[in-house]
Amino acid sequence: MADLKNKLRVPVERLRRYCRPDELGFETTAEVQPLKDFIGQERAVRAMQFGVTMRAPGYNVYVAGPTGTGKSTYINDVLRWEAVRRDVPDDWCYLYNFADPDQPRSVSLPAGRGKGLQKDMEDLIKDLRVAIPKAFEGEDYEHKKAAIMQELEQEIEKAINGIRREAADYGFLMKQGPQGFYFTPTRDGKKLSVDEYEALPREVQEEMEKAGRALQQKLEDVLSSTRQLEKDTRQKISDLDKQIVLVAAGPLVKKMKEKYEKFPKVLEYLQGILDDIAKNLEQIKPSAAAGMSCDGQNLFDRYRVNLFVNNGEIQGAPVVFENSPNYYNLFGKIEYNTQMGTLSTDHTMIKPGAIHRANGGFLVLQARDVLTDPGVWDTLKRALKNRLCFVENIGEQYRMVPTVSLRPEPIPLNIKVILVGSYQIYSLLYALDEDFQKFFKVKVDFDTEMPRTPENIAHYAAFVGAVCTRENLRHFDRTGLAELLEYGSRLAGNQNKLSTRFNEVIEVVYEAAAWAESENAPLVGSAHVMKAIEEKIYRSSRIEEKIREMMLKDVIMVDTDGEVVGQINGLSVIQLGDYAFGRPSRITASTFMGQEGVVNIERESHMSGSSHTKGVLTLVGYLGEKFAQDKPLRLSARITFEQLYDGVDGDSASSTELYCLLSSLSGLPIYQGLAVTGSVNQKGEIQPIGGVTEKVEGFFNLCRERGLNGRQGVIIPVQNIDNLMLRHEVTQAVAEGKFHIYAVSTVEEGIELLTGVPAGKRDENGRYPEGTVFGLVDARLAGYARGMKDFGPGGAGGGGGCGSGCCPGE
Repeated sequence: MADLKNKLRVPVERLRRYCRPDELGFETTAEVQPLKDFIGQERAVRAMQFGVTMRAPGYNVYVAGPTGTGKSTYINDVLRWEAVRRDVPDDWCYLYNFADPDQPRSVSLPAGRGKGLQKDMEDLIKDLRVAIPKAFEGEDYEHKKAAIMQELEQEIEKAINGIRREAADYGFLMKQGPQGFYFTPTRDGKKLSVDEYEALPREVQEEMEKAGRALQQKLEDVLSSTRQLEKDTRQKISDLDKQIVLVAAGPLVKKMKEKYEKFPKVLEYLQGILDDIAKNLEQIKPSAAAGMSCDGQNLFDRYRVNLFVNNGEIQGAPVVFENSPNYYNLFGKIEYNTQMGTLSTDHTMIKPGAIHRANGGFLVLQARDVLTDPGVWDTLKRALKNRLCFVENIGEQYRMVPTVSLRPEPIPLNIKVILVGSYQIYSLLYALDEDFQKFFKVKVDFDTEMPRTPENIAHYAAFVGAVCTRENLRHFDRTGLAELLEYGSRLAGNQNKLSTRFNEVIEVVYEAAAWAESENAPLVGSAHVMKAIEEKIYRSSRIEEKIREMMLKDVIMVDTDGEVVGQINGLSVIQLGDYAFGRPSRITASTFMGQEGVVNIERESHMSGSSHTKGVLTLVGYLGEKFAQDKPLRLSARITFEQLYDGVDGDSASSTELYCLLSSLSGLPIYQGLAVTGSVNQKGEIQPIGGVTEKVEGFFNLCRERGLNGRQGVIIPVQNIDNLMLRHEVTQAVAEGKFHIYAVSTVEEGIELLTGVPAGKRDENGRYPEGTVFGLVDARLAGYARGMKDFGPGGAGGGGGCGSGCCPGE
């Protein structure tokens, strides 16, 4: 037995990989050159470099990985580096559309020219406001207008005088009354009274009435021609006004046209301004109400330029990190003014979103935020598909009753989108959204660990030195950095790896530097790093201490000494946010005659996860191969985690449960000072598990509180030796022989350690030696088989065994 323990005992130097100070070629991190490259993510770096340089459509990037691995920092660095190598994209402006005011026109200009156009248009508007009214106030305009009006008056007077003379020839006098012109008969130049007119012969009266009707008709013809003369006169005045406006505004607009002659859309817009001014002269003449249009908008406001995207002040392509990607922040919006309960808007109230500002460059978004905000994901895909970015308020496309609103001309989209998220979100999108595969062809996979090589150790040192320099912290000496490197391996859960969760590493750097500062130490040493780690654990270990306190008081019953049949200490890991710890648990097994097989009480009570259920079912396969080759396996067994009420999952306790069953079947007690973790397959091979460091330390803490007796320890899978990064306290106890770590590869090794009895091997007759564990188990199972045959169905243990827990013996 002693030989087996020595063989399986893990040497103390294998319990934690120490970093010797002489491995570090410097005295302090201040001597190390600052880190320039991103470390530990070669796969991610190559994928990212490919993704950002690939110009073909659909090669947008999804960056996958857990938080704290430096994704955001690296993305920012690589995009800034790539952006400065690219051309600055054009500015974009929205202009008033004279042909269709509801559809403002988009115009692109070289970077910086958009702001220039906006300022030039403001200056032009100021000049037009002064020049046009001034032109109408000049004497030349008044003289020309008066001449036109005088000509009209002369023409009208000439026509009226002609009718008046003709009326006199017919013996009528033409007069003007309140109702207009009328004719009255005369005799010898005198107006006839009614009596005098009635005294005239009937023939004379008829002749005069006939002449009067003819004169009235001619008068109406003259008045009709006068109205046409007035219309012609108004047209002449309008032409004069237009001529005056062209004289006033033409040179100003012409100057603008010369400046922007290379931009056809701007030239068309400037010509539209001239035509619009000529069309709306009455609104801008001095007598108009401050240039107000019929819809209440100042006429000159429509000539203003909306500088939608201004790239004049950036270097290279834009890089936009949108930390709050709701619909309006991402895709822009159309704002409204409220006046007297009425909403109004115009092209100057169109506001850009992040996708517009990033056009021609890179847009970085958090995948979770994009997916949780309504409408954002579908709108983003539509923009990438059409390669156009629209501006429309959310819900416009879903309105049952169409409303009048602006529909700005869309802008061509040339953008690289970088989504940052978890592996789970990537898998869901890839499986459930067929468009995701089309638009995000590049996956950048960030790992949480990197090999612990001399090169990466040097990079770690450079990283720590850069943080200390940047944040003005005390630098680390060799002992402090060595301790930090070991902590990096502990975070990675592997002696041959270093964690790339740099956020957690930086936290220890900050805190260790703070402890060094509190002691007024010039450098951060190993004691300061250990203090930072211990305090960090202490802040989060309240629940762990409460559970251990209940174990010490036997409220939660876990033995750490003595021997018991069918009882063993299992180990699990409890994760509480950023802190994980190992918890010992008592596992018990009861075996008896029957044919129900191994019943997992957690499964029957719906407290078992699928992985744990699989592990228990595997035990039956192992028992069948080992002990049911020459007889049927007539067995009923109950196995459970005692005092565990919040469910159990994972198969890391399957070997522990198997040892417990073997103890119950053989009648051999298990030493309670040993705890066990490890998975097992049907062939009896022990398989590796996770959280081995936390599990070992969890059982060690309990044994330490009760008092170490030199026999206690933990049995782990041999494959997990490299995953051990135990605390200094544990390795010291092992070095002093107070605690032990055993690594096993088979069930036989484990059961012999636990019981102190050889497991046993089949002889040439296929039988196990008497007195061995397997020999005792085989004899017990043979007895069960004979008993079932003697008792028949319905005998001990439930006989026919429905497996539902309702049979006798349950």
